[in-house]
Amino acid sequence: MLVKYEFLKILRKKSTLIVMAVSLLLTGFLFGLPIMQYQTYNQDGVIKGMDGIAYEKEQYADLSVPLTEEYVAETVREVQGLFENPDNVGYDGNERFLIGAAYWDGVAPREKLLNLIANTYSKPNEIWGYNNLFDLDIKESFYQTMEGKIETLLDNPSRTLSNEQKGYWGSIAGKVDTPLQYGYYEGWEVIISSFELLMFALLAICIVVAPVFSGEYQAGTDAVILSAKYGKTKLITAKIAASLLFGTATFILHIVVACGLPLAAFGIDGWNLPLQIANTTIPYPFTFLQAVLINIGIIYLVLLAMIGLTLLLSAKMKSPYLVLIILVPILFIPMFLTPNGTTGAYNLTLFLLPYRSIMPEFSKYISYQFGSMVLDTLTIRAFLYVFLTIIMLPLARLGAKKHQVA
Repeated sequence: MLVKYEFLKILRKKSTLIVMAVSLLLTGFLFGLPIMQYQTYNQDGVIKGMDGIAYEKEQYADLSVPLTEEYVAETVREVQGLFENPDNVGYDGNERFLIGAAYWDGVAPREKLLNLIANTYSKPNEIWGYNNLFDLDIKESFYQTMEGKIETLLDNPSRTLSNEQKGYWGSIAGKVDTPLQYGYYEGWEVIISSFELLMFALLAICIVVAPVFSGEYQAGTDAVILSAKYGKTKLITAKIAASLLFGTATFILHIVVACGLPLAAFGIDGWNLPLQIANTTIPYPFTFLQAVLINIGIIYLVLLAMIGLTLLLSAKMKSPYLVLIILVPILFIPMFLTPNGTTGAYNLTLFLLPYRSIMPEFSKYISYQFGSMVLDTLTIRAFLYVFLTIIMLPLARLGAKKHQVA
């Protein structure tokens, strides 16, 4: 009953309703932008919005195929055949490209796939397009090249990875099933690339939770509450539980909006396709659905830890505004800090801060070594924020219990 009362107390505040309404609208707007701004092209010009999405999905009708060695080799030969006809080729002084029907019929419907194949054969830090396939001499198979490129990335001296770390990532990448199944995955790609926008939702939840204890102090009702029979025991626990319940409920609501809009517009197609069809150097053997669910889980753990920190600060401070003065920099200063690599104390710390922790970083080979044990960044984030939550919540309870009424 106490938890229910405290939950409703949070929920019924006008400030809660305003903050949540603004947060949901902002989340809807930010995750809806890729839909509103979407555009693709055909021979007649640009196609925007839902019409563009429908047109693009039609182009993928014949591209839901396994990328076998034979299919990749045949696709490369087809592009090379188009380049062999001089009437099909344009030149801008720097590179050759296909023009006219050769491009619109032979390349445009599958340009994303062709770029994926070309980039697999490119050197690390180089970006190739379909036009690079013209000069490509396929000496190694597609999947041997894919494996070799990952090995080259891991052996790059700039990464300064230990032998244990290289072995770890090699074993992870070795679990990817081949041949890769290709297909349409636009909706899932939009979600994965937009996860960082949920930082505003996390801030909104913390804003609502900030007055749980300090709001009582500021209003002067702490003297009445803490002097009650269960004021320093069950009531404090109920406030913490209600805050976690509120945070969980509103987080789910934000996730429904954030994921629902792209999937409603682009469709759920591609949920069971491997991440590698977006980038063949991604080591994780996840499907798009698995990747989204795993990162949502990590974001939720980050949220729980931030709620714990908010409650701890609220229990210690006399005003919710003081709580936010501390919270906002913690959440948003890392937004302006850019990693200069994937190793070193600075970078490894930056990848664990709240803002960076809600970004998947699936293709960056970020790992942490403890003796001979190696763990990837997703695992470390999960452990770290579970640990912080376990530490913060009891400290918040203790801080509220020890509060002295002025």
